[in-house]
Amino acid sequence: MKRQADIGVIGVSVLGSTGSIGEHTLDVLARNSDRFEIIALTAARSADVLLEQCRRFRPRFAVLSDAQAGEQLAKQLAAQDLPTELLIGEAGLKRVVALPEVECVVAGIVGAAGLTPTLHAARHGKRILLANKEALVMAGELLLGAVREHGAVLLPVDSEHNAIFQCLPSDFGRGLEQVGVTEIVLTASGGPFRDHAPGELSSVTPEQACAHPNWQMGRKISVDSATMMNKGLEVIEARWLFAARAEQLSVVMHRESIVHSLVRFKDGSMLAQMGNPDMRTPIANALGWPQRIDAGVAPLDLAALGGLTFEPVDMTRFPCLRIAFEALARGGTAAVVVNAANEVAVQAFLDRKLRFDRIHEIIERTLADSNIVTGTTLDTVLDADREARRHASEHVARYAEVDAA
Repeated sequence: MKRQADIGVIGVSVLGSTGSIGEHTLDVLARNSDRFEIIALTAARSADVLLEQCRRFRPRFAVLSDAQAGEQLAKQLAAQDLPTELLIGEAGLKRVVALPEVECVVAGIVGAAGLTPTLHAARHGKRILLANKEALVMAGELLLGAVREHGAVLLPVDSEHNAIFQCLPSDFGRGLEQVGVTEIVLTASGGPFRDHAPGELSSVTPEQACAHPNWQMGRKISVDSATMMNKGLEVIEARWLFAARAEQLSVVMHRESIVHSLVRFKDGSMLAQMGNPDMRTPIANALGWPQRIDAGVAPLDLAALGGLTFEPVDMTRFPCLRIAFEALARGGTAAVVVNAANEVAVQAFLDRKLRFDRIHEIIERTLADSNIVTGTTLDTVLDADREARRHASEHVARYAEVDAA
């Protein structure tokens, strides 16, 4: 059997393959099956979906975080004579990102759970396609240090960061000022409640919050888009990806989600990356980089668009974005706290235990309660994450009592 290097095939592990990013990635990989081999697929609890993916793509490994569900899945894989070995938990994730035949790791696990396997991939010198923004939000200095030390490659998959990556000069690593960049502008659709007054949001349901007007996304990121915390986390992520200062980062409202982000240069020029709102475009860009590969995305019809709109963001309408900028300015573990509190609050909202308009209050109160420290070790980050989750859960419980009274 020929080695992958001999035939030019790239081995890929897809972390979070049953989520929105994972499913879009598998679509792009299937369109380019002559270039990629799927080595491993992973999921948290979606055993049925993972089984179907194993049937279709026949990876060598599958990883499931839920051990109980894993027992049943292992039996099903064996019964159907599938050539897939099932691994369980964090140890399984670490194994499939470190495999020598895996060159590319798609980091699509949602939330803080994606930090450890992404960091492990960096420490094994992999090409990381980063869709898990929380890894940089929580541990930007730590992750980028591992990338540099071990010769890994970090490519952004978020549509905004991938757009910025495409617009920047290839040598932007020398420093933004050195390549003539004065500002990075992230675009935001505003989500489903962009025209609602804050006082109208107390009765919002999870179904309404997850009905994004432009994008098809998972439930957690859809709620983050509705509060614009997603944009706040993206601002923090951009600070690390592009070595930008806070004053070099801004956000503009762009309802159509056609311009995915922009870069402003000191000569007055602005470069923008445009395309239909389809995550397969940035995924294909990162998978194929520095070449271009088929994404299966319809070409943009400029004449049919008619026009594009841009508006300033009202921080009073979207307090989560303001909080994120404040955490960025504060530094240390402030971003860890904001991310953890947001995850707790969003899950409580999705579980119908918290009002939508309470999400930002949980984050602010948790940030006020937390001890913000400066540190770059994984233990420091994880300790701050645990403490913030405890504070946030306590605040959720208190608000639940108040709102039920």
